[in-house]
Amino acid sequence: MTGTLQTKKLKDGEYYYVVLYLYEDGKRKPKWIPTGLRVKGNKKRAELFLRDTLQEHEQQEKARLPGSDILFSQWIRQWLREAQKRVDGVTFAQYDSAAQSHVIPYFDERGYPLGEITREKLQAFVDEKRISGRKDGKGGLSPVSLRHFRNILNQSLKAAVRNGLILINPCDGLILPEKEQRDITFYTMEQLSALLQVARGDPLYPLLRVVMVYGLRRSELLGLQWDSVDFTANTLTIKHTVVQHNGLFEKDKTKNKSSRRTFPLVPDVRDLLLTLQQQENENRRLFGKEYHDNPYIFKWADGSPYSPDYVSHRFKKLLKQNRLPHIRFHDLRHSCASLLIAQGFGLKDVQDWLGHADITMTANIYAHLDMKRKQSIADSIAGSLSVACWQSVENM
Repeated sequence: MTGTLQTKKLKDGEYYYVVLYLYEDGKRKPKWIPTGLRVKGNKKRAELFLRDTLQEHEQQEKARLPGSDILFSQWIRQWLREAQKRVDGVTFAQYDSAAQSHVIPYFDERGYPLGEITREKLQAFVDEKRISGRKDGKGGLSPVSLRHFRNILNQSLKAAVRNGLILINPCDGLILPEKEQRDITFYTMEQLSALLQVARGDPLYPLLRVVMVYGLRRSELLGLQWDSVDFTANTLTIKHTVVQHNGLFEKDKTKNKSSRRTFPLVPDVRDLLLTLQQQENENRRLFGKEYHDNPYIFKWADGSPYSPDYVSHRFKKLLKQNRLPHIRFHDLRHSCASLLIAQGFGLKDVQDWLGHADITMTANIYAHLDMKRKQSIADSIAGSLSVACWQSVENM
């Protein structure tokens, strides 16, 4: 709760008023309280009146709020149980991991009641984790981790406001460090061709062929099921994902609406998928009852789907064994985008192809690549103008 001193002119002179800013139904509303003190010669008395009034109203509010005595750490545990019913398995696993490892232990140790949580106390938590939050004692946590913590704090406190346990969400105004800008890395067309050459016969080869053409996220690639492929219409639709976070999670939805997209099935990928389908049918026959039946396209001979971690580790090993430049598996997505831009496609085309939620994200990642393409356009135009000007001078 906040308040200020204001003055108001009445018929018999100018008086001090205390203005309290209260929250009703989530809206900030001022409440004017007369002090009975004239402005002239009563400033200190008016300031004391303001402090006393604020203290009195805060005590009254706390007495009315049922959440005043609940420990904040205990409320987060309760919020997690409710969140588990509403969010998907991946999101809950992320919430639970961050809360149990960092957020809950910190506030358990301090024993703050929910009603006494302030922005300053939340900021102290964030600042400590930024400086020395790593479990191995080797420094602080990344801005990405801090944003995970902020999300837990914000969501749990919003729920406390909705349940009438506190008046406002003290997470508002929390200051976090800027996200680290990672320089994207990618392979050229020549490097991609070299990678495919050395990967022939490797379990990753079919995955590499598909991801290079369509620039899929790892979760989208491993989420491809046979119902994603329409051999009659020659289309490939992204509608399932598989991710890993303290276990394997399958989702019948994509990262966002834009991520659900349909591609034309190019001939090479079509032939590759038909071959994989034939191999799957043969493996199902050979393994019999031991075969793990499921709709996923990319899997082991016994039908067990590839895990995301296996794909990343195997890719790293493949590059090292063949002395190819190190990139992450996700950088193949960037490689696809760089090829699109190099071939003259604009950022809007790249956004649609990669399934970004908005073009701002695409521009933030690939604007510098698009600038190289624009530079070649500018050089071409300038060259044409130079030739035209030179011919004009010769004709004078």
